Amino acid sequence: MSTLEEHVDVGVPIDRAWDSLHRVENYPRFLAGVREARTEAGGRAHLDVEAGGRAREVEAEVSDRAGERVLEWRTTGAPELAGSFSLQPIDDSHTRVQARLKYDPGTVRETFGGPKGFAQANAIERLVRSDLEQFKEYVEQGR
Repeated sequence: MSTLEEHVDVGVPIDRAWDSLHRVENYPRFLAGVREARTEAGGRAHLDVEAGGRAREVEAEVSDRAGERVLEWRTTGAPELAGSFSLQPIDDSHTRVQARLKYDPGTVRETFGGPKGFAQANAIERLVRSDLEQFKEYVEQGR
């Protein structure tokens, strides 16, 4: 398994950033490749994803530690992915959003296509950075 960690500082209070992460139905607005997303019973989420020219349905279990401002998720089938978002206040109107992703490069390549090896790792890093920047724009514009 490989682990990727990235962060972005957003110009909103921690409560606003936290609430935005919990609106699964808005994930298509800031997560590349997510065409549709919805919350399901039992702390689950369903995402329709298109990546590498392939459409897939992804089910995930989502849990949070609200007191710690950590939202964790993991897929319940293929591809096997897991991650978290943790939020830390910088001051009253700024928040650091830390994203962590655990993945097997071979599985991601088989499932979604794309390059091998180091090129794939770079592509995933760029995607996560881009998603965080899109989240920043989304939350700061108050959509």
